[in-house]
Amino acid sequence: MFKKIIIGLVCILALGIGWFFFNFTVLLPRDIPIPEITLPTSPEQIERGRYLATHVAVCMDCHSTRNWEYFSGPITPGTLGKGGEVFDESTGLPGVVISKNITPYNLGDWSDGELFRVITGGLQKDGDALFPLMPYDAYRTMDERDLLAIMAYLRTLEPIANDVPDHELGFPLNLIVNSIPLEAELRIVNRDDPVEYGDYLANLAGCTWCHSPINQANQIIPEQLLAGGHEFYTGDRVVRAANISPDEETGIGSWTLEQFIDRFREYQGEAARRMPVGKDGFNTLMPWTMFADMNDAELEAIYIYLMQSEPRSNRVTIYE
Repeated sequence: MFKKIIIGLVCILALGIGWFFFNFTVLLPRDIPIPEITLPTSPEQIERGRYLATHVAVCMDCHSTRNWEYFSGPITPGTLGKGGEVFDESTGLPGVVISKNITPYNLGDWSDGELFRVITGGLQKDGDALFPLMPYDAYRTMDERDLLAIMAYLRTLEPIANDVPDHELGFPLNLIVNSIPLEAELRIVNRDDPVEYGDYLANLAGCTWCHSPINQANQIIPEQLLAGGHEFYTGDRVVRAANISPDEETGIGSWTLEQFIDRFREYQGEAARRMPVGKDGFNTLMPWTMFADMNDAELEAIYIYLMQSEPRSNRVTIYE
């Protein structure tokens, strides 16, 4: 009887392993249709795309070379969109992820539909799934006008020859990543509603994800939304995102709108892009020099959204 039980358990285990591999290698990633897309062509819409890609969604943050000799890692001139930035175990990732070249050198033979699918769904031209360091789960519900404007702008970038290898993820993440891509659910955001628009912008800019603790599944812990403490790694140092909830003691609840906007404006201009790193080599992944040129109206919407969110008492030690 004992032998039969062992054999039964072994069979169940074998079936479970077989189903796991079949599910994550054959059934996944899900097939996401490639849509027919018409991109905007007006200078105003392309400029909107440039503004969003550079100062709000900050696509150029990860897809350009940042100079870490200076505070906040400003973009090195002449590298806009060329990719090649490495994120690996030293930055807390379970493998090696390298940002893609998003200039026409690499994307020139991609259709607009294929570009749409990778940004919103996480499936590359060959159908392979991207690791969600590229936040396609957030872009999946973007305002359609903003997404198409960004895509139109990317088509105008100067081509930069730079061939980038694919990611290398450890087991079982290299299979689990196949379950993440989903079809886009775009929307039209009400830009006249500051709370709705601020919520949208805070997600698009990564404020929500970076400034909230996450669980092992890389998901925000809802009860700690905006409470800070999310850990990032710069070399052998740990930097924690600040509490940006409206808690008056440990967050930004005592900040005025003017103080909030001025915090960003500190990093405008060429001098800010040459700001030395802090004492003891303190630096931050926060792309202050890029966010510094977000316009007042959109910073105000983010501020209004943050101030009506739930206060979270959480005193964060930013740097170790």
